[in-house]
Amino acid sequence: EDEELLLADMIAEQLEVRPFKNSRIVTISYRSPNPEFAARVANATATAYVEQTLNMKLDSTRLTLDWMTRKAEEERKKLDAAEKRLQAYMVANDIVTLEDRLTVTPQKLNQISSQLVNAEAKRKEMEAIYLQVKRLASRPDEAETLPAVASDPAMQTLRSEILQAEQKLRELSAKYGPKHPVMIKANGDLEVLKRKRDQEVERIVRSLKNQYDLAVSTEESLRAQLDRTKAEALNLNQKFIQYSALKREVDTNRQLYDALMLKIKEQSITKETQPVNLWIVEKAAVPEFPVSPNKKKNLLLGLIVGLMAGIGLAFFVEYLDNTVKYPEETEKALGLSVLGLVSLWKEKDAQLERVLLEQPRSTHSENYRALRTAVMLSSAEGAPARILVTSPGPAAGKTTTAANLAIALAQAEKKVVLIDGDLRKPRLHKIFKLANRHGLSNYLAGGSGEALLHKGPVDNLAVITSGPIPPNPAELLSSSRMAKLLDGLQKEFDVIVCDTPPLLNVADARILSRLFSGTILVVRARQTTFELAGKAVKALADVNAPVLGMVINALELKKSDYYY
Repeated sequence: EDEELLLADMIAEQLEVRPFKNSRIVTISYRSPNPEFAARVANATATAYVEQTLNMKLDSTRLTLDWMTRKAEEERKKLDAAEKRLQAYMVANDIVTLEDRLTVTPQKLNQISSQLVNAEAKRKEMEAIYLQVKRLASRPDEAETLPAVASDPAMQTLRSEILQAEQKLRELSAKYGPKHPVMIKANGDLEVLKRKRDQEVERIVRSLKNQYDLAVSTEESLRAQLDRTKAEALNLNQKFIQYSALKREVDTNRQLYDALMLKIKEQSITKETQPVNLWIVEKAAVPEFPVSPNKKKNLLLGLIVGLMAGIGLAFFVEYLDNTVKYPEETEKALGLSVLGLVSLWKEKDAQLERVLLEQPRSTHSENYRALRTAVMLSSAEGAPARILVTSPGPAAGKTTTAANLAIALAQAEKKVVLIDGDLRKPRLHKIFKLANRHGLSNYLAGGSGEALLHKGPVDNLAVITSGPIPPNPAELLSSSRMAKLLDGLQKEFDVIVCDTPPLLNVADARILSRLFSGTILVVRARQTTFELAGKAVKALADVNAPVLGMVINALELKKSDYYY
């Protein structure tokens, strides 16, 4: 047996079964150096599978039939026991008339309840009348005014006679004295009538008492009858619930037993005619050529795998890149509008800071003119009077942006002053080739404001250089002289543009941002990360600095996306 199992494992290792797509056909193949042996193993495997499937179906049918037979016998016993319990219960509780009684009892309950309500109302009415009449029975004169007494025919007759007697007595008193026989007889008649009235009142009280007692008795009788009927209904309901449960058990057991018997008959009929829906469509033939190695297939597969790996690597690198690249993505991530896009500067022999002066018709010049337009349209009043230019980190192009924005505004007939507020690494004096011995730091340190303004490279533009680098730039920029300087310059110029150090490195830009009406944040494409840009935006928000928007610098613009 061990040798047979080992041989079977060896054959199974080279055996392969593959389904055809969108069909119920499978292909059995076997790899072997001997082509005749490979064909024999494939054919033998298919034949063995058909035979094994047939045997499995027959075994399954036999097992199912045996199980259903045992189960049917169990259910037959349950059905017999349930029917006996139901029959015994029906005999013990007279279930034959139960349904008719269940139908009549609710109607009887409703009828008695209605009668009880009327009887209770009648009793309360009679009780109120009786108590009222009883309370005034000793005062007939007042009692006869009650509706129950006054409506009595005898009382009405007596009352009429008493009124006539009193009228007659008044007429006679006008003719005779009180001791006259006629007057004595008239008074006597009146007293007789009043005694009759008193007796009649007593009779009416007794009559009302009898009516009241009868109403009480009727109410108690109806209430007792209602209680008995309720108890009877409850008892009938309990019996019917038990009867329904027993009947439901019988019905369920009978349905289950009938279903099992039907299935047993079906299985018995089909037991010996069990179909096997398996056919060998085509027998394996002895192959003429080996299936491996397939050099063309391996070469093509390697090419496809290499191409897909390269594309996947490119997408993965792009996914890991967390830097600013696209305007729409940047606006969505940071919540700020993009004021302008500046394409990547690739010329090594020219300065981007002077592109508007040296190459006014270039693409980069148009970029800065577009930025100027965006700034001038950023508010209904036009360009803000004070514009601060900064960036999250170094080498983003903030100084270049400040210089070209100031030149572009000056070329638009605006009087502009450009301030080099970067007292740590100033560059504006180098860009415009200006002396820097005296500048902003001298003035903020207490020097005079004379010769502070330098003429710019174009008309309408003045430049204030940084001056010597001080040891305490932040303290100087936060002094009152800085605010005073800006107030004075605003009276002479239309726009003040100020270049500052990077926002996240030092506090200079945050200090100055509070003195300016708008801040422009410059980021460099594929260098400034969204994390740094987000921190910069938060830093400006923390000091309540108004932000005009962002400028994306050094962006590789595509014709199809951002240019024409």
